[in-house]
Amino acid sequence: MRYAILADIHSNLAAFQAVLRDIEERGGAEELWCLGDIVGYGPDPGECIALLRQLPHLCVAGNHDWAAIGRVDISDFNPDAAQACRWTATQLTPQDVRYLESLPLTLSRDDFTIVHGSPREPIWEYVLSTQSAKANFGYFETMFCLIGHSHVPLVFEHIGETCLLDELATEVKLGENRLIINPGGVGQPRDGDPRAAYAIYDDRDKTIYHYRVTYDIEATQERMVRQGLPNFLVTRLSYGL
Repeated sequence: MRYAILADIHSNLAAFQAVLRDIEERGGAEELWCLGDIVGYGPDPGECIALLRQLPHLCVAGNHDWAAIGRVDISDFNPDAAQACRWTATQLTPQDVRYLESLPLTLSRDDFTIVHGSPREPIWEYVLSTQSAKANFGYFETMFCLIGHSHVPLVFEHIGETCLLDELATEVKLGENRLIINPGGVGQPRDGDPRAAYAIYDDRDKTIYHYRVTYDIEATQERMVRQGLPNFLVTRLSYGL
């Protein structure tokens, strides 16, 4: 079977739709694994939730998903993120809220643990260093862990007492070493590449394939401007920051 792995859609409907088209063009996927933060930052929170719910999928909660329904204190957010969060909350229907409330913090599927931030702190922790990754290998029991939150495509490999960090390659063969893998962000990439990022796991050859997809960034930006969302959030999409 083939599984599509998406993180940090962040209310960017144009990016989400472009990724779904790319998945179909590459042969499709039987199920979509969403690593949290469906909403936040972007202009189309309800539309992104509705589209995700039409698909065979599983999903965990992200910090912006929880913030939009009042489960985390947005005082820890920067001012632009907090403003976008308050606006997002006004756009959600009661059905949207119930869906976000239903999302678990962690899930397991086959050889994978699925979380948003980290297995140690599923909502808040950013895993960007070998030090934090090495500590987190002790917090999940499966061979592999999928994370989002940082919007940066990375892979951490645990070998004996050593933890190695690398950019996520276009193909990652799953072998005997444990891995923590971040597919990058769909709706707000932060690795200097503005294209949407996602991955496909094919269990027939035990390989994760990483892809980048162009989308109509200006269309998303125009919608953000019309909704009065912060200018920095609009501008950063052009640069993948």
